[in-house]
Amino acid sequence: MNVTTLSPAPIKLLRYCASIVIKTILLTLLVCAPTSQIAAQVTDIPPDIADLFPRATRIGPQQDSPAVIAVYQLDQLLGYTFQTDDITRFPGFSGDSINLLIGISTQGELKGIKVLNHHEPIFLHGMGEQPMLDFIDQYIGHSIKERFLIGDKKTSSSSEITQFDGITRATVSVLVIHDTIIASALKVARNKLEGFTPTTPFVIKQDYFSELTFEQLVEQGFISRWTITAQQLSQLPDEALFAAEQYIQENNSFVDFYIVPLSIPIVGINLLGEKEFSRLNENLKSGEHAIMMLNQGSYSFIGEDFVPQTVPTRIKVEQDQLPIELKDIDFYSFHAPYFAQSIASYDDIQVFSIKAQSGFDLHRPFNFQLELPYAVNHLSRKSITFEQAFSLPAQIFEKIAIDDSDTQQPLWMKIWSDKLLDISLLSIYLCLIITIFIKQKTLTANSKNFHYIRFSCLLITLLFIGFYLQGQLSVTNIYTLLLSLVNGFKIEFFLLDPVIFILWSLVFVTLFLWGRGIFCGWLCPFGAMQELMGLLAQKLRIRQIRTLAPYHPYLTKLKYLVLMLLISVAFYSLELAESLAEVEPFKTSITLYFVREIPFTIYAVVLLLVSLKIHKVYCRYLCPLGAGLAILGKFPLFKLIERKQLCGNPCQLCRSKKCHIDAINIDGSINYQECIQCLECVVTIQNPDICVISKYQKNRRKKAQVNAISIQGCR
Repeated sequence: MNVTTLSPAPIKLLRYCASIVIKTILLTLLVCAPTSQIAAQVTDIPPDIADLFPRATRIGPQQDSPAVIAVYQLDQLLGYTFQTDDITRFPGFSGDSINLLIGISTQGELKGIKVLNHHEPIFLHGMGEQPMLDFIDQYIGHSIKERFLIGDKKTSSSSEITQFDGITRATVSVLVIHDTIIASALKVARNKLEGFTPTTPFVIKQDYFSELTFEQLVEQGFISRWTITAQQLSQLPDEALFAAEQYIQENNSFVDFYIVPLSIPIVGINLLGEKEFSRLNENLKSGEHAIMMLNQGSYSFIGEDFVPQTVPTRIKVEQDQLPIELKDIDFYSFHAPYFAQSIASYDDIQVFSIKAQSGFDLHRPFNFQLELPYAVNHLSRKSITFEQAFSLPAQIFEKIAIDDSDTQQPLWMKIWSDKLLDISLLSIYLCLIITIFIKQKTLTANSKNFHYIRFSCLLITLLFIGFYLQGQLSVTNIYTLLLSLVNGFKIEFFLLDPVIFILWSLVFVTLFLWGRGIFCGWLCPFGAMQELMGLLAQKLRIRQIRTLAPYHPYLTKLKYLVLMLLISVAFYSLELAESLAEVEPFKTSITLYFVREIPFTIYAVVLLLVSLKIHKVYCRYLCPLGAGLAILGKFPLFKLIERKQLCGNPCQLCRSKKCHIDAINIDGSINYQECIQCLECVVTIQNPDICVISKYQKNRRKKAQVNAISIQGCR
């Protein structure tokens, strides 16, 4: 039994008058205080926190586990602020986390969010930060109890789901931001706020039922009887005993309650019957529990001043030393109590509900507390608390797997699941490209059909992989990988973008098999765009410059210098390296569809226009990504491109006219470091009507046949 002090009416009046006087004095001092002193108090709060909580007058010290700062208005706790990097770290598309400052109220409402630090390329050097800030602003004012869905708001009309607009072409960054906000806020809420305890894995078996009488339900522990007799009160202080004796009636126990968990089917259906049990459920909100209490003792669980549909003052529930609110649902206001069987007699009957968000768990033990106030003297009052433990039989519960997919499932798994169709289509296309490489001799035998295949692949690469899937590989992927190897490699980061991961996996394997050609020649969207510009030049009869001799050998080295510069800068400053990576026009042309600041757009357009005159000029001389792939793919395991003995000596047809990328050496061999394996030289060799060597050999055979016929004729 616990004893607490209650203030009598005179004491309350004195305290009220004193509070009025104190508040008046404080207000006078505040008005008369110099404005500089007031300003000094305000400036104690960091500006970022002041923006999140405008009413704040002071903050507390930073706490640990989790790292949060309490924010107050005088002595009233307004909420907490925290940096997400101190709570959880989800790597963004750049490999670094997105650090946010979040303010959360005591009710779990997101009061404000500020971006402290990030390295997301799409926002820093692409579409700008405003779309990211607009996306984040959608969370402000919402409770973290809500279920959020990122996507088009028109896709669902469910009132149980809060939908936010995403950002096209920034899917990975958006999902990382979402997970950062929700995961960190939930962790803080579950540690600091009431009503955010994790969901229990135990639920009531809805099909667990057997016909039992009221007495059997009591015997088996489904209903608890709480009694306190007059003899048990003898240990109370004299004042408390005197107060209790005022309620004791002859032949009645001081306390005699039945605690009935009415919302459990085996209890509710047995006592109420099917129809009345259904009416009970209609009066309860989703997840609420109903507790019926019957009183046949002298001291009731409700006082004479109890008002229906309110919280009783005498009876309370506690679990894990935390109070659980009981509230009357006024179940018998318009319906007389009805029971399907005879139950214990009662003087008072009431049905209380326990809210779904209270953190209450029927599976675990809980206590009922009953207060008895008494007077110590004419100036002081106290109360004594009686407690009754209650727990339900374990057999009525079953353990289930909680669906925590939104919070526990790795982000990369959610992304892969959402993009399953895209991944499947991409995989089919990549298998087709590999088949073309393996079967190149067969497919290039008919030059016209192969050129149709080549043109189709360029369009698919540009439209499907580039514009739709946003599958443009970048040099930033290379130095991000190198930084990851230095700072601690985590495969989960690279799995965030399934399209990029699949493409890089294929490129990495095929680099050592066939060289750089499978990506640079067939899977690079900007490379496909340049090659299509070259085909357009042919249609427009624009004569292209085959080579920039004698400068060509030196110009090809330029892209390697660009690559080394970017990698070196990346280890010094990732942000600077991302800015310098704008040498790649990929973001402007493929990611942003040329909708960007004028200098970037002009740069990308100029490169494409130059491609009308110089075939794939960017790929040949500037591309740092191509340089990196060229270094790794310089010595492929299989050199599938067929060459003939006379290629290069004396025939120079492929080198001078067919290879637009200038990747054939003067001796006729293939320079796999520069070759993009467009297979145009293979088409030439495979077609006798095009290949000079085949024509020469064919003419020689014809001449030999003519000579043979002539000799035979002479004979």
